[in-house]
Amino acid sequence: MHSVMLEKTEISVGKIVCIGRNYAAHAKELGNEAPEKPIIFIKPASTMVADGGSVTIPDYSEECHHEVELAVLIGQDARNVTKQEALKHVAGYAVALDMTLRDVQTAQKSKGLPWEIAKAFDTSCPLSSFVAADKVANPQDLKLTLQVNGETRQDGHSGDMMHSVAELIAAVSSYFTLEAGDILLTGTPAGVSRVQSGDRLEAAIDQVGSLSVSVA
Repeated sequence: MHSVMLEKTEISVGKIVCIGRNYAAHAKELGNEAPEKPIIFIKPASTMVADGGSVTIPDYSEECHHEVELAVLIGQDARNVTKQEALKHVAGYAVALDMTLRDVQTAQKSKGLPWEIAKAFDTSCPLSSFVAADKVANPQDLKLTLQVNGETRQDGHSGDMMHSVAELIAAVSSYFTLEAGDILLTGTPAGVSRVQSGDRLEAAIDQVGSLSVSVA
């Protein structure tokens, strides 16, 4: 069983639901069209790495990218919820990294195959501890940053999401139930780039917290 901390409470994690291309500038930098509906994929809870941990790049990839994201912890089951009711199902927020094997993802996409081996490898989901939802006034008014070895690579704002947190919860819950303990990753702003062994990644989101991991 895998768990995260919400304030001082340990929470068992179910699934990690991720959203692709939720920032137009990020879609553009990778040469992708901005989707009309959220692109959904899943990471198992075994991909999580705590603050201070390390990311191990699999030997089947030569191009691992960082993606800083706002993580949302589901506090109560959500099935077919409306956008207006969606945020009532949120227990907390955290800083996350969606580590991506870009060369593998590109190869999979070219063959029309799923992305999981590029997105759901062990250590691909570093996560900070969660802050309670009521500590975040507006999840669409948060600055996200990521530095690699002290150099800023990503500097974005959650207000630039094409689909808001509430819209994402409503959309995902229309396909399958989001259960208490599930985590939703909400997409990354522009500025993704390659990391390599020895790099230090430091991510931060206003009102939410910070996350620091190394690349093994």
